[in-house]
Amino acid sequence: MRMLFARMKKVVSGAVFCAAAGLSALGLCSCASGAAETDAGAPESGFKNLLESVVKIDVWEKTQADGGSRIVRSVGSGAIISEDGLIITNAHVVNIYAHRIVVTLPSLERVGAEFVGWDHWTDLALIRIDLSEAKRRGLKFSHAVFGDSDALLPGQTVYAVGTPHGFARTVTKGVVSNTNRFFEGTLLDSGYETGSFNTWIQTDAAINPGNSGGPLVLPNGEIVGINTRSYLGASNLGFSIPSNVAAQVADSIAKSGGVERSYIGITLDSMQDMESYFDIEANRGVLIRNVDTGSPADVAGILTGDILLKVDSADVDGRFPEQIPGIMNRISSIPVGGTVKLTVLRSGKEEVFELKTEPLESRVGKEYALEKWGAGIRQITRVFARDAKIDTDSKLLVIGVREGFPFDLAGIERGDIILSVNRKKVRTMEDLEKVYGELSDGNKDVLLEVMRSHGISFHVMKAR
Repeated sequence: MRMLFARMKKVVSGAVFCAAAGLSALGLCSCASGAAETDAGAPESGFKNLLESVVKIDVWEKTQADGGSRIVRSVGSGAIISEDGLIITNAHVVNIYAHRIVVTLPSLERVGAEFVGWDHWTDLALIRIDLSEAKRRGLKFSHAVFGDSDALLPGQTVYAVGTPHGFARTVTKGVVSNTNRFFEGTLLDSGYETGSFNTWIQTDAAINPGNSGGPLVLPNGEIVGINTRSYLGASNLGFSIPSNVAAQVADSIAKSGGVERSYIGITLDSMQDMESYFDIEANRGVLIRNVDTGSPADVAGILTGDILLKVDSADVDGRFPEQIPGIMNRISSIPVGGTVKLTVLRSGKEEVFELKTEPLESRVGKEYALEKWGAGIRQITRVFARDAKIDTDSKLLVIGVREGFPFDLAGIERGDIILSVNRKKVRTMEDLEKVYGELSDGNKDVLLEVMRSHGISFHVMKAR
C-alpha cells in the first residue's frame, strides 16, 4: 500500500500543504479545548504551565513562482521553551522564506517574532518572540520543558496541543501507538529532505492541519514530541518528532542557527530477508544501496552493494528500516572534515576504507526572484551539481521565467545557468543581486552569458 502523509501546516486560504496527496480543509474531529483530564499522580500545575506555553503562529512566506514573488500566509503551532522567548515549531511552518511572523500568546495577545534558524533534515525550526515589544506592552508568557522521549512506552497517555484548522488552544487526547516509526521524504513541494536522522512517535491523539509544530505532551506537561504529520485516509494516525531529537536540534539552532552534520555520500537499506543471499548472519551489517558520484565514499572506493559492517570500531546492525536513521545519525555526528573508517563486506571479504567527511548539504538551494527581469533563481548546491554533472563555478540556476518580461524576451529558459552579466562573471546570489541592483533601473541593453545543456550561449536583454 502506498503511504501518504500530510504535514500539518494550515494555509489560511483553505488549501492544505500535503506531502503526497490532497486533504480536505474541513472535517470533524473529536477534540476538547481547555485543561486536560488529570491522570492519577500527574501534577496538574505542570500541564497548566504547558498550556500557558503553547502558541499560534501566523506566517507570511515569500517565495518565487514562475519568475516572480508570491506571499503565502499560513498557520501553525509552537511551544515556548525558554525564558527569553524561544519557540520551537516545524521547519515546514517557519523557514528561511518567512517574510513576517506573528505569534498569538495563550493570553490572546499577538506579538511579532523573528526567525532564528531551521533544520529541514528533522523538520524543526526556532523563532523568538520580539522581547522588546513584549516588555513594552507588559506581555507575560511561560515556557515548557522537555521530557525523555526514550522512556516512552506504547499505551501511555499523551495530549496534542495546538491550533488545528486555526482553532487555537485546542487539546486532543490519545496514547502512544508506537515509539519507533520510520519513514523519510521531502518537505511539502520544496524538495528539502527530511527523516534521514530520526524515527517518529506514532499517536492516535488527533493531529490536524494547523497542529504542525505544536507539542505532544505527557499528563504532567512535559513535551515528548513535536507534532508534524498525519496519515491521509486514516483516523487519528499522527506522528511526532521525539523530544530528545528536538531538544538537541533546538540547542544547536539557538547557538549557531542550524545543525552541522557530516556527509559521506551513501544511502542505506535494511538487510531483512537478504542475509542468506549475502551469506551473512542476521543482525549484522546494513546494505549500501547508493553511492553519490564524486562523494567521499565514491572517491574512497565504496561501491553500491557493499555491506557496511563497522563505522570506525563500532559494529553496525541495520536489519530493519527503523535502525537506519541511527546509523546515519552516527555518521553525520562525526566532525565535519574528520576521518572515518568504514569496514565493508564485498564478495565475502572484509575491506576497510578511510575517508574524509564533507559538510552535509541539501540538493535544494535557496530560491529568490529578480522581479523586474521576471527571473526565478535557485542556488546550485554542491550535491545537486554532482548529480546533474554541472561543471561550472556559477551557482545560479534559472528555475522560473515570467512571460513578457526581460528574461523571456531575451530567450532565457528554465534550466539555464547564468555565468556572466555584461561580461562580468557572477557566481553567487550576492554577485547577481548586486549587478541586478545596478542595472534594473533604466532601459539598457544587457549581455547575458548562460550555460545551456553544457553549451554556452549569449543573449541580449533589455533591462527595465
